[in-house]
Amino acid sequence: MVRELFVAGLVALRDYVATHVLTCLVPAFLLAGAMVTFISRDTILDYLGEKASKARSFSLASVSSFLIAACSCTVIPVASGLYYSGASIGVAFIVLWVAPAANILALTYTGGILGGAMVGSRVVAALMMAFVVGAVMSAVFRNEERAVAAPAAGASEKNIIAREHLVLLLLILLSLLAPNYLVRTGSYLSKVLVWAAFTAVAGLYAASKIPRENLSQWFRETWWFVRIIFPLLLAGVFLVGVIGKILPEDWIRAWLGGNGVLASFLATMIGAVSYFATMTEAPFVDTLMKLGMGKGPALALLLTGPGLSLPNWLAIARVFGARKAIVYVTTIVLLGTGVGWFFGNYILAR
Repeated sequence: MVRELFVAGLVALRDYVATHVLTCLVPAFLLAGAMVTFISRDTILDYLGEKASKARSFSLASVSSFLIAACSCTVIPVASGLYYSGASIGVAFIVLWVAPAANILALTYTGGILGGAMVGSRVVAALMMAFVVGAVMSAVFRNEERAVAAPAAGASEKNIIAREHLVLLLLILLSLLAPNYLVRTGSYLSKVLVWAAFTAVAGLYAASKIPRENLSQWFRETWWFVRIIFPLLLAGVFLVGVIGKILPEDWIRAWLGGNGVLASFLATMIGAVSYFATMTEAPFVDTLMKLGMGKGPALALLLTGPGLSLPNWLAIARVFGARKAIVYVTTIVLLGTGVGWFFGNYILAR
């Protein structure tokens, strides 16, 4: 039995490394390091900092996150990069939530499988949960002091970012998004080739336009994120594989029927500990719904499946601190349960 569990963990780890490190984590880490290095700290503080208008900063974070096709692990470097550039804790955790839970790529795919009503509910629920998460994190940690990274040498504090640095960030962002947006079917090799092409362009641009001193600082910041986050992601993925082997599938299916609070809570917890790459949650939920899962629990799993995961918990605790991880995960589990129950009984039941 122990050997089977160990093998299950290794298989999960192998699949994760084979299909996520190059096209997801590498550009995400590079983007996080670039954000900390090149974006003006003062401008971040003005628009997304603790003293900025919550309505404006939370709205900007929520809407922009819809465009980031990222899983619960890939988004951590991006959100932490924003946070250590000066964004508020509420903004950082809104990005952590919305990007994997309701990005436009996953929404489009969900619509094709589960229909427009489920997509609309997913958007509304994700936004509602985002603003509550932002408010809770801001309120609980409002008095906490934190370090903010110093800007790169030569970076302008009057403008949000220098033109050549903006171009570099956009190229890195394209290397993160293009594999998922341009290659929706076919082999993973196709995604690797798209990623490699955009990464090569970004590398050539950086070598020709960015001073060596700035490049060195960018790589130092990127390595900090890799060193802090990557080992815990691997450990978390291994544990998910073990847990998936232990959990009895028949028991899961039997307890997810109807739209009761317990069914929504169980669906939320399954999503919170499992790992779903973006877009994989829709076919999984479709299968469970055909076996009798209620629409409310289905919505809860659609949100928390890609939005949370055990590797996500561990990495958040390492980057932001254990208290923040506990408050965030607890808030999401409670909200997911409530959203599943409410939408299942009063919105999707119609």
